[in-house]
Amino acid sequence: MHAAVLEAPGRALVPSELPDPVAGPGQLLLSVRACGVCRTDLHLRDAEIEATKLPVVLGHQIVGVTDDGRRVGVPWLGWTCGECRYCLSGRENLCVRARFTGRDIDGGFAEQAVADERYCFALPDGLSDVQAAPLLCGGLIGYRALTLAGDGAVLGLYGFGSAAHIISQVAVWQGRRVFAFTRAGDARAQGFARELGCEWAGASDAPPPQELDAAIVFASAGELVPAALRALAPGGTVVCAGIHMTDIPSFPYADLWEERTIRSVANLTRRDGEELLSLASRAGIRTTVTTYALAEAEQALADLRAGRFTGSAVVVP
Repeated sequence: MHAAVLEAPGRALVPSELPDPVAGPGQLLLSVRACGVCRTDLHLRDAEIEATKLPVVLGHQIVGVTDDGRRVGVPWLGWTCGECRYCLSGRENLCVRARFTGRDIDGGFAEQAVADERYCFALPDGLSDVQAAPLLCGGLIGYRALTLAGDGAVLGLYGFGSAAHIISQVAVWQGRRVFAFTRAGDARAQGFARELGCEWAGASDAPPPQELDAAIVFASAGELVPAALRALAPGGTVVCAGIHMTDIPSFPYADLWEERTIRSVANLTRRDGEELLSLASRAGIRTTVTTYALAEAEQALADLRAGRFTGSAVVVP
């Protein structure tokens, strides 16, 4: 099969021919229809997150079809032990022996992939392959972050990329007021946010029209955490939704006082996936997608790094 392979950290993905994968017990062999491009793929490629298996096929937002014609989605969380205290307490996202698609397990920047059947989701019929792919990480991590942010009426989203453009639609559908924060001067991203129902869009260093009940930081810039804290109402929560972030600078205790909270989101659970996918059609989620051929996977990562597209990128083998 053809695949795009990360052979060493910091190096470009290499178009390669690999042996066709073989499914083992409890696994599904999938013909890959589409695979979303995630910032975590970029962090792995750029050596900001350790790639534990090298060479490795990146890509962890896989839409594939089984031999018997079922269409399924494969997320970042690819395997858990089921035995540790986290698995046994409903927190499989924190499993101490977890394995992740596109890092520990070859992913979906390929014509075929193998996945643990327990971690494959049935996909709603109303979404095409390329529309569904970004839901499998950007959507799921965004949904988990939204849940942990609480049910406050005024929500701020810092960074308006793939995850934010999905979860803003869910939040608006829920009846929340959504404010989008982007790089200063990024009129394209701000206009995109307004098109998706955000009430206000502006620079990440600007104060919002009113205090936020919660903020989700999707961008990997640590300096946005104190900025989001300063925008919070008392009792509000800042949720850091990325797997990697630059260092958070120091800030006055007064910015945290009055029962404000900072917390992170780690990975996802199968329940997160089931809940998001069940409401995708009801909420009318539509992803804005730029597609790339499999041989263009490295270009997709470069375009993500440079911010050359709005919404999500998807590799189509």
